[in-house]
Amino acid sequence: MSAVFEQIFQVGFLAAIIRIATPLAFATLGEMFSERAGVLNLGIEGIMLLSAMTGFTAASLSGSLWLGILAAVLTGMLMGALHALFTVALGLSQHVCGIGVTLFSSGLAYFLYRLIFGQQSVPPSIKGFQTLPIPLLSDIPVLGPAVFNQFALVYMAIIAIPLAAFVLYRTPWGLSVRMVGENPRAADSAGVSVIATRFQAVILGGALMGLAGAFLTMAQFNAFTFGVVSGRGWVAIALVVFGRWDPWRSAGAALLFAFVDALQLRMQASGLGHIPYEAFLMLPFIFTIVAMAVMSRNAVAPSALLKPFRREER
Repeated sequence: MSAVFEQIFQVGFLAAIIRIATPLAFATLGEMFSERAGVLNLGIEGIMLLSAMTGFTAASLSGSLWLGILAAVLTGMLMGALHALFTVALGLSQHVCGIGVTLFSSGLAYFLYRLIFGQQSVPPSIKGFQTLPIPLLSDIPVLGPAVFNQFALVYMAIIAIPLAAFVLYRTPWGLSVRMVGENPRAADSAGVSVIATRFQAVILGGALMGLAGAFLTMAQFNAFTFGVVSGRGWVAIALVVFGRWDPWRSAGAALLFAFVDALQLRMQASGLGHIPYEAFLMLPFIFTIVAMAVMSRNAVAPSALLKPFRREER
């Protein structure tokens, strides 16, 4: 265990935490926007997987990573719009539609991947994003190499957190999102289009989920596999509750999960051979379950979450 503690205090460990937290931060912010508008998006796991596949495919075929990012974001927006069509416009069950979107997206990702790349003994890979050190800031001891010598998408995630907080709490659109998530009747009486606002929030959330999927295949792994998402979408839903539907707290929850995930990776590499590696893999998810059990007791969800809005009903 002493070897594990030695690695915890290394710069590489802190850098790993930030990299692991990046897709979780994107996905958690996306889910948070959707839920603050009153729409639970259980399609997040499938949206991330399909976006990871389309982003990887676009980057592989075009040779442009940023074109791959665009493809992933558009895929996320499209699937978000599909989920919004069923849950917002048609008022169907958000649970059932979300699971349906995940199953549809996952199946479509597998089908398209096999159709495009076939059955290869060695999965195709790409040259992903390279670390981009920020001059002067990357020279700061400890924090510099860990925080300011990262991928471009990591910097985007760092910027996205305060930007999401500003949009949600300091802009008229953010106020509209919070209104339709808390009291859609009052929002409608005030002239806010509940349907349009919810559509916009869910589509924005889908775009952020697409970025999360793109990071996995174009920065973290540089390849697409069927297990590339590995439950990160479900974890993001739990992190939203853990963060109490707040951008800053949700990002903090993502960092905390990433810390546990990075810790279990170090524990696997520390030579504790008498413990099965599956036990280490469980640690982040056990943490998520415990955190959900503790935090959900006092968490206050948006009042209109899961409730469809029908203007003709009073």
